[in-house]
Amino acid sequence: MDDVPPPFVPGAFAGAAHHYRLRVYFEDTDLSGIVYHANYLRYMERARSDMLRLAGIDQRAAMEAGEGAWAVTDLAIKYLRPAKLDDDLLVVSHVEAVRGASVVIAQRILRSHGALSDDLLTEGRVTAAFLSPEGRPRRQPAGWADRFTAVMNGETIPC
Repeated sequence: MDDVPPPFVPGAFAGAAHHYRLRVYFEDTDLSGIVYHANYLRYMERARSDMLRLAGIDQRAAMEAGEGAWAVTDLAIKYLRPAKLDDDLLVVSHVEAVRGASVVIAQRILRSHGALSDDLLTEGRVTAAFLSPEGRPRRQPAGWADRFTAVMNGETIPC
């Protein structure tokens, strides 16, 4: 059928890296046409959420089952160059460490010029902890640490 849109695929794995593409829209910028600083965090969050979904980590099911949810417990970000209106960006994410109740993910935002680019704009590192509904750290649901470890090592993700 010609009237069926292609599937929505914003991100994909390339070995141990997750790549997430996006475009800077007017709403992302300040009056000077430069991306507002907090939006880089939004871009990184979208990329992490997409990475988890592709890895088979169902955050919504865990929340609905009363198991808990992820919360950012530590964040470091460094702004190197500004992104501007209409730029094509690439967020590259790598799992750096997996623990019983947390995961550390390093992320870079690059300006894309069609192919991969070394025009690094922003880099950050996020630690997310899995918390019980009461807000206390809790072990990740069964199998999640294995999935994160597989992603970290660039392996095929276990089904």
